[in-house]
Formats: sequence, C-alpha cells, structure tokens
Amino acid sequence: MSSPGQGFTDRVLGGWLGRIAGNMLGKPVERGDLWTRGRIDGYLRRAAALPLTDYLPEPADESDALALRPEWRQCVRGRVHGSCRDDDVDYAILGLHLLETHGFGFSTEQVGELWLQRLPYLQTFTAERAAYRNLANGLKPPLTATYDNPYQEWIGALIRADVFGWTSPGAPHRAATLARRDAVLSHSGNGVYGAMWAAALISAAFTAPTVRQAVDTALTVVPASCRVARTVRRVVSLYETRLSWEDTLDTVSAETSGLGWIHTVPNVAVLTAGLLYGDGDFTRTIALTVRGGLDTDSNGATAGSVAGVMTGAAAVPEQWKAPLEDTVRSAVFGFDGARISDLAERTVRLARTSTESALATLPE
Repeated sequence: MSSPGQGFTDRVLGGWLGRIAGNMLGKPVERGDLWTRGRIDGYLRRAAALPLTDYLPEPADESDALALRPEWRQCVRGRVHGSCRDDDVDYAILGLHLLETHGFGFSTEQVGELWLQRLPYLQTFTAERAAYRNLANGLKPPLTATYDNPYQEWIGALIRADVFGWTSPGAPHRAATLARRDAVLSHSGNGVYGAMWAAALISAAFTAPTVRQAVDTALTVVPASCRVARTVRRVVSLYETRLSWEDTLDTVSAETSGLGWIHTVPNVAVLTAGLLYGDGDFTRTIALTVRGGLDTDSNGATAGSVAGVMTGAAAVPEQWKAPLEDTVRSAVFGFDGARISDLAERTVRLARTSTESALATLPE
C-alpha cells in the first residue's frame, strides 16, 4: 500500500507503468477460450515459473510456443525492450490526447472524431471496430454503439477508462461521468457500467487506504442491480469467507458461464479477485489477475493501473518497469515512441488544471 505521504505525481506514473506492465504480462496468453487458468498455470509450471514474479518466461516446449500470440517474443522476460503496441495502451494515450484537445467538457461526438483522426481502423476490435465503421458511415452516438454491434457489453470501454480516473483523483463520481461519456460511443448496458466502475476504482485508489475500500467505493457509481455490480459483490462475499482465490474464480466462472471470454462481466470478476487476493502487493496483484485467464492483457493492465496508483512508481519492482525503458509503442498517430514519464507528466498537468478534482487534499 502507498503511504500517506506518497506523492500524486509518483502515483500517476505508477498507474501508467502498472497499466503497461500488466498489459505486457498478459499479452502472450490473450485468448481466453484457449488459455484457461489451468493451461496458463501448466505453462508456468513447465517453465519453472510458479510463483509468477516477473514477465512470462519463454515457452518450455514447442506446443506452448505455437499457442501464444505472435507478439510473445517481445513480451517475455529477457526480451522486453520498451512496450509492445496494444489497444489497451493506445486507448489510454488517446484518452489523454482527448482531454488535452477538448478538455473535461468533451462530447461523445468529439471522442469519435478523434478516433477517425488518430486511430487506424485495423487497430480497433469488436465494439470499437463496429462503432468506428458506424462513424465512418455517418452515424452519430448513441446509434454508433447500438447499430449492428453484437459486442456492446464486451470489455472495450472498460480498457479506455484509466485516464479519467488518473485525472480525477479521489473523485470517483466525476471519473465515472467522464468514462460514461466516452463509453457510450461504442457500448451499452454492462459495457458502460464496467467502464464507469473501472474509472471510479482508479480514482478511489488515490485516497482509499485499502484495495477493498477502493472496490467498495467504485460500486457506488453504478446501479446496484446491474450485473457488473452484482458480480463484484459476489467476488467480495466469497473473498470474505476466506475461500481460496482458485475456488472463488471457479465459483464465479460457473455463475457467469456462457457470456464469452471478452464480455465485461466475467472479466470484472477476474479483475476484482486479482485485486482483493493481491491485497495491495503489485507483483501478486498483476500475477494473480493474469493467471485468472479470460482477457488477460486487458485485466492485467487495469489491475496494474490500480496497484500502481496505490503503491506509486517508486515502489513498483524493477523487474516490471526497467525493461519498459520508459518507452511506449502506439498506433495512435503522433505518439509512437512516446516516453512513459512524459505521458505521466502530461496527465498530472491535466489533473492539476481541473478545479473539480480532489488534488487539494493530496500531497505533491
């Protein structure tokens, strides 16, 4: 956990580093229908890498290597030299650019315009690609989210939420409002609620004394009856019974079966379990979250963001941040090769220009 004197600037950098490191950790095994929890742990055992305390090891046999995503050679330990390009990081960068360009009063229409200007179509997926196509065909929000889009409740909007939490420290309702305005371009229902919850969770991480309290605070911004909220509460209740991490995930997996491995709801369960059982330890949090399976790189990224905010960059272990070499690859036009530290500094400047934030209560 971060100490009361942990500075805001260090926490924002911790969030960026955590998001990128968690994304890199989960990227090689990002295919939840193939890389189940059991298969991920089998891979780690064959490579003598349990407990997991670093980036994924190189595959121990050819069958494992063939099943990994093609980018694995840039994402495994010993081969990481700066971050790989990934949409989980692209959207954090695009969100930063959105706030720099249009301010905190941005409209959903302006989010769409920025996508068309800065983001290549083939670097979008599922709900985002459907919304992008709808934008290019002249549709306006919220129709961009609902027309011919079977992915409306998938995880895409949640992965775009971090910047709204980083720039609204200790103001979870404000963070959720910003995330909702972004999310409705491409999502509806639990897809939007997941983004609101994630933004509030990251915002709360700046001031909450424990991860559990941050999780509880984040629940206040979404309808109590929505499936995202019910799933988070279910994981919390199982955690409180002292059930093991494995048994908690087995239980919730059975209860959310049929939704698919990219749907927001089962991924929120994996993410919540990783945060609670990680209990504020950065390495344990992202390791458990990625070992939980499903959308591993997205969940690892969000868990890393929360844990990085709570610990601060200085306390993120070197094995996670040093290989990133303060450099991020991105498909967002004008941002490829950006310095992570520069992105964090720009995020801090944005937050400090916002009179509605809780910065006055936070240390430098």
